[in-house]
Amino acid sequence: MTSRPVIDDLSSFWMPFTANRQFKTAPRLLESAKGMYYRTTDGREVLDGSAGLWCVNAGHARDEIVAAITQQAATLDFAPTFQMGHPLAFEAAARVAELMPAGLDRIFFTNSGSESVDTALKIALAYHRARGEGQRTKLIGRERGYHGVGFGGISVGGIVSNRKAFSGQLLPAIDHLPHTHNLEHNAFTKGQPAWGAHLADELERIVALHDASTIAAVIVEPVAGSTGVLIPPQGYLQRLREICTKHGILLIFDEVITGFGRLGKATASEYFGVTPDLITMAKAINNAAVPMGGVAASRTIHDTVVNSGAPGAIELFHGYTYSAHPLAAAACVATLDLYRREGLFERAASLAPKFEAAAHGLRDAKHVKDIRNLGLVAGVELESRDGAPGARAYEVFLKCFEAGVLVRFTGDILAFSPPLIVKEEEIERLFGTVRDVLATVQ
Repeated sequence: MTSRPVIDDLSSFWMPFTANRQFKTAPRLLESAKGMYYRTTDGREVLDGSAGLWCVNAGHARDEIVAAITQQAATLDFAPTFQMGHPLAFEAAARVAELMPAGLDRIFFTNSGSESVDTALKIALAYHRARGEGQRTKLIGRERGYHGVGFGGISVGGIVSNRKAFSGQLLPAIDHLPHTHNLEHNAFTKGQPAWGAHLADELERIVALHDASTIAAVIVEPVAGSTGVLIPPQGYLQRLREICTKHGILLIFDEVITGFGRLGKATASEYFGVTPDLITMAKAINNAAVPMGGVAASRTIHDTVVNSGAPGAIELFHGYTYSAHPLAAAACVATLDLYRREGLFERAASLAPKFEAAAHGLRDAKHVKDIRNLGLVAGVELESRDGAPGARAYEVFLKCFEAGVLVRFTGDILAFSPPLIVKEEEIERLFGTVRDVLATVQ
């Protein structure tokens, strides 16, 4: 295949979550990808240690997914799902529903994690209104939580830099649980920390403050990813489920990152044995080949909303032009086939001990402050430079990229989440490169 010429003018693209001026002085451009590797415009291979953005779980440019998208584009490039439908939308929904916890088998399709979160929040509000408790309007998020960039998502989210520029226009009826990150008790924990389950009881304090009759839903990431890989303490999610059930509050798990194999199970809900009322998803739902997301709702929630409307009336005034887009749905079905045929969830579970050992092998590396992991995800927290938070991790990111390895960073935390097809020698190379780079960084 002939390569496209390198673009000289980078000014037109306003890049997301990027220091645009800094990037455009020394751009890092990816031209192609296959399997575990990206290829840059200057011909270098780069090992993908982050599955793109936590999303390419089956590896890049898988032939089966490419073929499904190509065939679908030639057959039905677009079909509306407002008062119309196409077969793949229903097939994809049924296939996703098979992987969800028992009872969460009603799927509302979106195009991203951000849209999935806003959709789940709307469904929660609609559910309470449909059952005659429309006064339940408050939404509870968590400090350091990331739930996308819609106004609903950043309202329940708890990352300050995402919130501050828009603070005057965030949703008003919001409160937040404390986050669970505590290095005094949990530094260098392998898997779930033993300390911290009691932090879920803060929800009882919030309920006492606002009264349960005003609260619609609690939303948390089972494993907080974008904030730097925060692993839930043992018993924490179970306690949240108990409190929500006790007070009639819906529990939403944001599984945009943990969904589809990252922890060795189809969902984190399955891994932890905790069933929420709603699950948000995106990213690995179709290997990120075409933008797609979704919300899995319990049958109770779905039926309550759908049966509340007058015959012939629209029950939920919400949706997107590209909900269940034919190409996205084709990629979804092909991806789920791949996951099953290659046993990628089980493969992730079998690789988790090796991944854990390699990650914690950095414990004595220069600048390392903490390491935490679960499944095929790990976070390595670095000591910050005085007066320059984030600068050290950014330098590590750059030097790793120069050495042919792509890692993620947020603040001074390095995040690792390779595709589930990663080999043991690639795990060793990933963390070995980070060790070598850390030795050179001041």
